[in-house]
Amino acid sequence: MATLQKIRSKGPLLVMVIGLALFAFIAGDAWKVLKPNQGRQDIGEINGQKVSALDYQNAYEELSEIVKAMQGANALNDQQMNYVKDQVWQNMVFTSIISAEAEKLGLVVTDAEIQAVTDEGTNPMLMQTPFRNPNTGKFDKDMLKKFLAEYTAMNNSQMPQQYREYYQQLVKIWEYTEKSLKENLLSQKYQALIQKSFISNNVEAEMNFTERTAEVEALVASYPYLSLRDTSIVASSADMQALYNQKKEEYKQPIETRNIKYVDFQVVPSDQDRKDLLQEMTELAEQLASAEEVAAFVRSANSTVPYSNIAINRDVLPVDVATRLDSVQGLEVYGPYFNDADDSYNVIRLFATEQLPDSVQFMQLALAPEAVDSVFTSLQGGADFAETAKNYGQSQEANWLAASQYEGSQLDADNLTFIRTLLEATPNTINRIKIGENNVIYKVLAKTAPKKKYNVAVIKRPVEFSKETYNNEYNRFSQFVAQNKSLKDLIDNTENANYRLLDRTDISTSEHYVGGVQNTRDALKWIFEAKEGEVSPLYECGENNHLMVIGLEKVNKEGYRDFNNVKDELSREIINNKKAEKIIAQWTGKSIADVQGTEGVVVDTIKHITFSAPVFVSATMSSEPVLSAVANKAEVDAVSAPMKGTAGVFLMQVLKKDKTVETFDAAKEKETCSARMAQYAAAYLQDLISRAKIVDNRYLYF
Repeated sequence: MATLQKIRSKGPLLVMVIGLALFAFIAGDAWKVLKPNQGRQDIGEINGQKVSALDYQNAYEELSEIVKAMQGANALNDQQMNYVKDQVWQNMVFTSIISAEAEKLGLVVTDAEIQAVTDEGTNPMLMQTPFRNPNTGKFDKDMLKKFLAEYTAMNNSQMPQQYREYYQQLVKIWEYTEKSLKENLLSQKYQALIQKSFISNNVEAEMNFTERTAEVEALVASYPYLSLRDTSIVASSADMQALYNQKKEEYKQPIETRNIKYVDFQVVPSDQDRKDLLQEMTELAEQLASAEEVAAFVRSANSTVPYSNIAINRDVLPVDVATRLDSVQGLEVYGPYFNDADDSYNVIRLFATEQLPDSVQFMQLALAPEAVDSVFTSLQGGADFAETAKNYGQSQEANWLAASQYEGSQLDADNLTFIRTLLEATPNTINRIKIGENNVIYKVLAKTAPKKKYNVAVIKRPVEFSKETYNNEYNRFSQFVAQNKSLKDLIDNTENANYRLLDRTDISTSEHYVGGVQNTRDALKWIFEAKEGEVSPLYECGENNHLMVIGLEKVNKEGYRDFNNVKDELSREIINNKKAEKIIAQWTGKSIADVQGTEGVVVDTIKHITFSAPVFVSATMSSEPVLSAVANKAEVDAVSAPMKGTAGVFLMQVLKKDKTVETFDAAKEKETCSARMAQYAAAYLQDLISRAKIVDNRYLYF
């Protein structure tokens, strides 16, 4: 029980970050959103193995329960839920791939290794568990052992329900941590095996040092391709087909995707809605001026700013309200006024300003009615408060009440009374108060310096569309959808209907939203069930404020991208290549002085050019590795031949060469080279993923 008390005394548990590089999870609500579709038993495939909906469900629920316990949360928002689902899937992919590769090599993680890591206590995953020393914040293996021993020995039938549930939550956290440690250590072994296969030598070390420390200053003439306007330079179909064949492997597509055109219309308030809200706020301003139960009135007015009858810091209030507080003084009611920043109408009533502390330190005792009089008399007579608290089995520690804990919140009557009592109490005096059914004796020990605070009621109402406005827009959009049943009709008629046609390419099944609009799951399912040229039904989505219709333009099958889909990219590259040939022919044998002054040409001095990093050229707004390579070998004052770059053609004249003051350290350079190569080798994971034949059909389930 002692372990439990130590852990519970630290308050709510922090969010735990555990697992591999991809093991960062925020768990969500129950599996109700992940019910399998009829006739389907799996959600995808990894490494040729089907991933069942039940396995995914179990992994999801496991993480959900753990993080709910650690956050003290019951549910998360839509965006967080989607993040969880993705992380669960990535975890399954990563674990499956690494485990398969480790098995081929005979790599395993033993129980003894797990125990050794636990005993050492420095692994980051251990640092995120509740089993940490309260003084050092570090993982405490003795605390863990004591807890596990207590859990093994405890009698569930005799333990209060809340204690039993809490123990079980902590056990689940530890069991998951152990499992994640094992997966993490296996991954580390596999990665270490790959990384250690890369070694450096003295020759590479010297080259690396020279490439990094040898600097060049050069005069560079740049002719961006975009500056050369020549309508005779075109890309023929034959040119594009030849380049496509040459670069075909770059257009390999591992999964099927879809291209769509769609209309997303967001319903917004009408002019009449704004007029109606202004009229309502005018009436509320009149009523606020005479309201007696102000907190209840502000709540009934649907204000987004809660009110409690206590003075608060001005920075807790919305910026537009805070900036008007000085103007409000002396007025019965200020407003209504419109705030453009959050599209809202506002009314302010300032009751008073007070000098109050931001924090109060206090001790308290909650006692039964029959004990409160004697204890109060004893404490007033000089009895030690902490010792008395100990005798009654209560906390002997002093607490701090900070303004941030209650300002900006809706406080009930009991909390409001208690907070006001603490703020107004004289330090080092014994006081008593009845809060609900509780008799509380308290002693204020210290207060921070008082500061000006405001007792102010605010009615803030964002402008929202009315039901009538929504119905009108829905009917108009519904008619538009009914009249445009084909993709061609949608393309031809959208603009005439005063809507905007949007497009999106390469939508995959791993996505959650269409066009970044929430609650578009049904629309996403339609995209992967439709045929080219079809138009979807009308979807109501977003936060009940979006209307959407979709046309399926193209199905991009797994394999190589269709030639027609990459024609624009091929055309640009061919035209740039031809422009480069033309510019190079014109510049051959020329100096920088010869080309300077030509329309479109920019001459500039570039400093600190090294071989180890590509040069960024402001004239082309691009990195140009060719300049780094040539500058390193060129002679001082020599003018280079015209060079074809990424975004233009260049002439370079080296002005001077220099070296940094850094001294050569062979061991350090070899370590840097090895680390760089190991970093490049980390791309092995993407290669393993691309060969793992991953099929992600989660979109059918949530």
